[in-house]
Amino acid sequence: MHLQVRCVIPANASFIEDCARILRGVRIAGRLRFRFARETAHFIKELASSISRLDKGRILLEMNYMLAYGSAEASLRLLWKFGLLEILLPIQASYLISQGFRRRDRRSNMLLTLFSTLDNLLAPNRPCHSSLWIAILAFHKALVDRPRDPLVVAAFSIAVHCGGSLSDVLGIVRKISQPHDTRFPELLDQNIESDEALLDEMMDLATYVEAALQEMTDEHFVSRALIEYPQAPKSDLVFISWTLAQKVSAIFECVRRGKEKDFRRKRGRKIDYESLALGKLREVRHIFAMVVFDTVFPPHLKD
Repeated sequence: MHLQVRCVIPANASFIEDCARILRGVRIAGRLRFRFARETAHFIKELASSISRLDKGRILLEMNYMLAYGSAEASLRLLWKFGLLEILLPIQASYLISQGFRRRDRRSNMLLTLFSTLDNLLAPNRPCHSSLWIAILAFHKALVDRPRDPLVVAAFSIAVHCGGSLSDVLGIVRKISQPHDTRFPELLDQNIESDEALLDEMMDLATYVEAALQEMTDEHFVSRALIEYPQAPKSDLVFISWTLAQKVSAIFECVRRGKEKDFRRKRGRKIDYESLALGKLREVRHIFAMVVFDTVFPPHLKD
């Protein structure tokens, strides 16, 4: 038996009265693995475009409830299934379309795997700050724009974790012997042999990540994300504020600027959830690096 999400009053009237209920419904269904009743599902699709009228702060709040509390992958799949992703995150919707991803597709890809890995570290009572999942979106877009060697991705994540210490990066990367996940076209074997070439590629990736973040907060760019797909709804929605974008940018700036004074990298995998929820830089970087590394080099491939 499958538990269902249904409206107390007729779904049509409920969503017209308050279209934020559409996003709340997705959040509940994603977190509790519920299904939508037939009528509710129909009117979510029918009235999907109405969510663009919501206050941007409210949209960010609802998106954070979906992506920061341990049910991000399920929420993204539901947003895609009901045609909401094209309105909320057109850039990521374009990626799914380019992958030939169907509305009810059960397959995975790198974007969904990154968030599945994040979900494994979070829970409703152990959320992350919104800057982390936005950082993951920007990072993934950078890899879509230009695929990278797995060791370059590893170097980038380690540099973020270590506060830009290049000696730590090289010392750790050259010890990596486990295989990477070969399913993702975002990862490209380049056989980078020299340390100089590796660091150059890592710096270039940092530039692409920063550019991706800027594009995600540029209404004109966002409005053109789905231009190759004329059947997709038009959306120039940007709910990431300038202040929040700056906080996300701070996560990565150490890669290009070099080792930060007085920055102490975390050791081990223990998570300070209070600091993570508050968006403390050290903790957010720690989890970002864990998510990226475990996605590219899944622990189950060690053996």
